[in-house]
Amino acid sequence: MPVETHSIRNRSAVGRFPAVSIDFGENTEKEEENPEVKKAEKGNACHQWLCKVCLCCRPKPEDDDITDTLVTGIEETDKEEGTDGEKPGTGDGELDELLLKVRSIDLMKSKSGQNRVEHHTNLYQSDDFIIRRGQNFLMWITLSRPFDPKTDKLHLELKTGPLPTVSKGTHVIITLVERLENGRWEAAVVEQKDKRIKLSVNSPPTAVIGRYKLVVETNSPNGKAISTHDPANDIYMLFNPWCEDDTVFMDAENEKKEYVLNDIGRIYYGTQNQIGVRTWNYGQFDDGILDACLFVLEKSLTPTSGWGDAVNVVRIISAMINSPNDLGVLEGNWSGDYSGGSSPTIWSGSLEILKEYHKNNGIPVKYGQCWVFAGVFTTVLRCLGIPSRTVSNFNSAHDTDVSLTTDIYLDENLDPIEYLNADSIWNFHVWTDCWMARPDLPPGMGGWQAVDATPQETSQGTFRCGPASLAAVRNGQVYLKHDAAFVFAEVNSDKIYWQRNLDGTFTQIYSEKRSVGQFISTKAVGSDERNDITHLYKHPEGTEEERISVETACLYGSKSSAFTSATAEDVSVEVTMDGIDPNMGGDADLTITLRNSSSENRSVFLHSQAAVMYYTGVHKATVRKDKTEVELLPNEVNILEWSLEYKDYKDQLVDQAALMLTLSGRVKETQQILATQFSFRLRTPDLILKPIGKAVVGQKMAVEISFTNPLPQVLKAVIFHVEGLGLLTAQKIHHGDISSHTSVSLTEYFVPTLPGPRKLLASLDCGQLTQVHGVANITVQENSYGTI
Repeated sequence: MPVETHSIRNRSAVGRFPAVSIDFGENTEKEEENPEVKKAEKGNACHQWLCKVCLCCRPKPEDDDITDTLVTGIEETDKEEGTDGEKPGTGDGELDELLLKVRSIDLMKSKSGQNRVEHHTNLYQSDDFIIRRGQNFLMWITLSRPFDPKTDKLHLELKTGPLPTVSKGTHVIITLVERLENGRWEAAVVEQKDKRIKLSVNSPPTAVIGRYKLVVETNSPNGKAISTHDPANDIYMLFNPWCEDDTVFMDAENEKKEYVLNDIGRIYYGTQNQIGVRTWNYGQFDDGILDACLFVLEKSLTPTSGWGDAVNVVRIISAMINSPNDLGVLEGNWSGDYSGGSSPTIWSGSLEILKEYHKNNGIPVKYGQCWVFAGVFTTVLRCLGIPSRTVSNFNSAHDTDVSLTTDIYLDENLDPIEYLNADSIWNFHVWTDCWMARPDLPPGMGGWQAVDATPQETSQGTFRCGPASLAAVRNGQVYLKHDAAFVFAEVNSDKIYWQRNLDGTFTQIYSEKRSVGQFISTKAVGSDERNDITHLYKHPEGTEEERISVETACLYGSKSSAFTSATAEDVSVEVTMDGIDPNMGGDADLTITLRNSSSENRSVFLHSQAAVMYYTGVHKATVRKDKTEVELLPNEVNILEWSLEYKDYKDQLVDQAALMLTLSGRVKETQQILATQFSFRLRTPDLILKPIGKAVVGQKMAVEISFTNPLPQVLKAVIFHVEGLGLLTAQKIHHGDISSHTSVSLTEYFVPTLPGPRKLLASLDCGQLTQVHGVANITVQENSYGTI
């Protein structure tokens, strides 16, 4: 039996007005049979009033009224004398004046407008509103009457995904605040012109990416109104490499221009001795490509709430570019028979492939091979705002048994045993690098990550690969997710030959240590030259560091016995820092302690490397490398003093002034491997804030700000920033240059506006020194004449 439902809002007035009977449909037939009653009710003034405010009864809105209106909060009033309990009628015009409704929304989405230019989305050939997370945008809202902040309320609602949920970040309620703060969803009125208000809206750098539906809800004392969703006002939210707090933040502007904004690339193929190149049209800004990329994410059927995590998103796309598990974009074919589709060599770009997949509602496109998978992958990542590049590896190994070696099996006569030789070395293989921090891994693992969409091996049950940190791959830390072991084998596995014995067992007879992973190539930044990035994937072949990396990795493989194991582990290494943190502008002194717990002599070959790090763990630059051999007597503790001078790091420091010392080494007698990392930061000076005068609401006072330049160089174009809630609004003071080791002071006047304990904050910024700040606690007294 069908069930008829009725809005609870229709019942909200029952019993609130005398002599009024509200009908919910149960007596429709009876009412129609009794026209006399109907006519009488029609003449009832109160009933007429209800017909105007009830959603199911009131007249349909005019064409220019694009809102759905719900009236709430109309309180019952006392009967006025002489009205006999009846409420006077209210006309449509009067009702419209009571409600605050949205007439139109202008997202200022012109490609040449402020929003899209500042968000670096003006290259997208689409009239949609495309922005990047972690950055504010502007919008105009036209209302039915002027907005009164004293009595009116307004908020935005954004919804994305099939089941928008507030707790999961897919249903966002953006309320109005007086002052915007970074890192959260919020909006503020920055301009008002009669019935129009201009909002500045912030989004957090962790926001879910994708397409959001936008509506505006208004509340006034006489009810609320919700605007109708208009697809033309949908908001496309992307990752933001220009935002320092986004995990995909990339520092260098020329690299962002190449790895995010360049829509043409070069892909290398062939052999290590005959490297060929082809141009590839990424076309990430072409009309329809962004919709196609979001369609790829939607087809994955993964929770939308996870689309704010760059690691998760690239992992999803890695699986969705190929077709075996989830009917992704491309079907691979290496058979040589391409009937029923297109030969992989015919493609010269990603646009046709992505548009065909979208147009056909998710039917895989035929056919692709590694460079096609990689080219399409790079397009999708750049389109969504993740810096990426296509990478070619020559003599690329395919490890099938997690041995981290490329194994060749021979019989007793040294003939290959074909059914056992599942590992292979490709002439070349192409994948994608993407740039991001890795908060899910230890410090130092951020930066370039290898991701691969070619369906070679499964990862957690699905054909995908990565993101694998290049730093982890380089150092043999194959236990770090995701799929670092597979990528390591591709670029740095040893080729080991095994001969079958008469009893059926195998013995290692030979190994090639330099054959795998040659001329790893990508397009150079800002030119069409080939850039060799082999050094990012592994240490130089044959060096002690490279051998340590290989042997460290293979400890976690299925054939660790292929390498000489340490006969003892009796030497340890430790790094410590004595006293207080080293100061910016001075030398950093560390202590390296080597302990030999054996009763025999030990020789240790030790490598040290000091690197500047971003606070997100992304490697910025190596500033010093050393090698040393240490002789240890039996049971000796040897203390080495290690110092990093200012001249070594001064040109490479970034925010937070973080550095990392990495030690690795080998004990000659036992083959024991030593490794450790030590993170430290350089202490920046504080700003000294000294309040002057009595802190009273409405009375002028001052603060003296003092600072001493700790560096043996001039600080140029120094800016001081001062602010304090209830004390003064944010002020920027352009001070100019400050000479080496010079002390300066300046005085800023202000008038406190709020009583109670307050904090005055100040910071300093210049190209040579950051992360300098200070704070003063100020207790503001009430004015004896009252708050001004």
